Parts: sequence; C-alpha cells; structure tokens
Amino acid sequence: MKRNILSLACLAAVLFSCTCNDIIQDNVRNAEKQLASLIEASEANDTIRIPSTFKNGEIEFVPVDDWVSGFFAGTLWYMYELTGKEEYAVHAQKHTEVLHEIQFLKWHHDVGFMVYDSYGNGLRLKNIPGYDTVLVNTAKSLATRFRPNAGIIQSWNVVGDCWQAQRGWKCPVIIDNMMNLELLFKVSEMTGDPTYRNIAISHADKTMENHYREDMSTYHVVDYDDETGEVRRRCTAQGIADESRWARGQAWSIYGFTVAYRFTGDERYLDHAKKVAEYLLVNEDNMPEDMVPLWDFDAVEFAKVYPEYEKYVDQRDASSAAIIASALYELWWYTREELYIKSADKMIESLSKAPYRAEIGTNGGFILKHSVGSIPHGGNIDVPLNYADYYLLEALIRKRHIQNGEKPVE
Repeated sequence: MKRNILSLACLAAVLFSCTCNDIIQDNVRNAEKQLASLIEASEANDTIRIPSTFKNGEIEFVPVDDWVSGFFAGTLWYMYELTGKEEYAVHAQKHTEVLHEIQFLKWHHDVGFMVYDSYGNGLRLKNIPGYDTVLVNTAKSLATRFRPNAGIIQSWNVVGDCWQAQRGWKCPVIIDNMMNLELLFKVSEMTGDPTYRNIAISHADKTMENHYREDMSTYHVVDYDDETGEVRRRCTAQGIADESRWARGQAWSIYGFTVAYRFTGDERYLDHAKKVAEYLLVNEDNMPEDMVPLWDFDAVEFAKVYPEYEKYVDQRDASSAAIIASALYELWWYTREELYIKSADKMIESLSKAPYRAEIGTNGGFILKHSVGSIPHGGNIDVPLNYADYYLLEALIRKRHIQNGEKPVE
C-alpha cells in the first residue's frame, strides 16, 4: 500500500512538472513568433527604436529618456535566457546600448527600470565589458535625487507649470520608486560602497512607514516636505481617487519589498511583503476569479462618485498581473507558503490564453493585451505595453527555476 502511495505521489509530481513545462514552452513558442515582427519593426533601416505599445494599427515608439525605454531590451535578454538562442542576445545588446546616455539622467527617478532591466540583465547573462560601469554611473545619478532630511528618493521634479506642480506637490514619492532599489542594492554589492545600500534602506523604511493604510493597501503618491521630512499629503496620480487602490501600485509594492528582503535579509521587509500579498490575495473583493485585477481595485465604487470613469469600471490590467506573479514566485521561495505560488500560477495560466494573450500576427507583435498606463491622464488604455511582456517573461523564468529546484532569482 505504501509503495502504491509513493508511486501515485511520483506520478503526480511528474504530471505537475509536465504541466509547468508545457505552459512555459507554449509561452516561449508564442513569444518567439510574436516578437519576430516587433524586432524587425524596431530595427528597420538599421535604426534602433524602442517599441512601447500598439495603438490604432501602429507600433508606438518612445525616446530613450521615457521611463519604459529599458523594457524591450530586457524582454530580448529574457528571450535569450529562455531559449539560449544567441540571436536574441545580439538584438538585446543593440537595444541596450542605445540607452547609453541614461546613466547620466538625473531629472527623474525611473533610471532603475531603464538601466537595470537592460544593462543589468546584459551584465548578468553575458558579462559584457562596460555594462558594470553604466550601472554604477546610473546609481550615482539616482543618488542625486535622495533627500536626506526626508530620507527618500524624490520621484518627480516639480517645476514651472508641470502637472505635478498643478497638484500643489513639493517632493512627491510614488510607490513605483521601490523598484529602483534593486539597482542601488546591486551597485553596493558590486562596488563595496555602502552609500547606495544605505539610501535604498532609508527609502524602503520611509515607504513602509508612510505609504500604507491600515489594511496594507498602498497610496500611490506621498508628498513630502524635503526640508522637514513632514508628510504633506497622501494621494494618487494614476488611480481613480486618492483613497482608491491603483492596481499597479499594489504590484510595485509587493515586488519592491520582496527585493529589499533579498538584498538585506531584514525580516521586516519580508513580513511587510507577506502582509501586502495576503491583503491582495485573501480578500475576494480585490481579485477577480482569473486573478487579473481591475486597473484600480476600487474602480466600480469610485465611478459612482466620478462618473467620467464609468466606462472603465471593467477595465483589467494585465501588466499588474504579470508583475504580481513574478513577485509572488520570489516571495514563495523565501516563505514556501502555498498561497503565493498557487496565485502566481493562476495568473500565468490566465495570461497564457485569451483574452489576455494576443493571437499570433496581431497586437503589433506584443505578447499581452489589455494593459493600462494611466487612465486619469488618458494614456495607454486597454493596449499592449512593453513592461507587461517583460514581467510575463520574467515570471516564466522564475517559474522554471522553481520547477528545477533552483532559486528563482540569481
């Protein structure tokens, strides 16, 4: 009887492994077919352009200083990692090195996204000479945005008549900024200089202290007085209302604190990431059955107050699901709590089919459909986004590592 039980357990393990392999391989095959046309379009006439989205039948390209400029290079590096095909590394290197000047950019905070996803992955996978220098210089540039009296990295400048100034903000910090800490932690590891690590820890601590409601949902924006460190206001920029729960903000939140734990081993960060994850996943009102969230968890309720948003009450955000899934795979590795890996698997399952995965030859070559940039700004609503594809592939890599008994993040 015992032998039969063991045999059934072994069979179940084999079937689980096959299922995991099938969904990963299916997604990789699909991505290869889709991305072929996107690569061709982005390198037409020997000019490297950065694809961001696909709207009105056309691929939309962005300049190198746009916050999403590093994701397509990162997507190509991930395709190289998933397939082992050198052609992806060749394309990835081209799309990485077009971002060379970003290492000196100091007027916004998103350089962590832009450079770590491109140069960071290139350094990790190919150890290309000079890529380490770009990472160090980028960390130096990002460190200029640290405001020591408040203990945070300022996200956006507030100058002239920009929309941030129109909000009356002084030193805005967005939850997205947690995603820059990976670069700072890594550069401290590379150089032995604790400056960048100390900035990252200070920022994480202040975010943990000031960005969260009692239920562990996060505000999108906290506006500080950079001279006194006082919190002036808690609000939103891309959610439906100040007190609503913008989906991608919740995604950055769980991802960012899981990364902070990876580099520090500080249990406070792990506990915080777990609380955020449990809040997202246990409350049935937060996630629909397919685990692909609405663009704002409170879209239905707040649309009653703001009728201009009524037409978006059912709008999903595939990018948030991809980000959360990737974060949950890493969080599972540290905790082994089944809720996390089951939820991540469900998200990947949903993103691997209609309506979220585009049919081959459509969607401008992007993999996923139905993502959201910023509805309040009228930007990129219900379209593919390059970072949705990036985090989907990252989640698949992490899933494969776990399946092989390996740490999901190197």
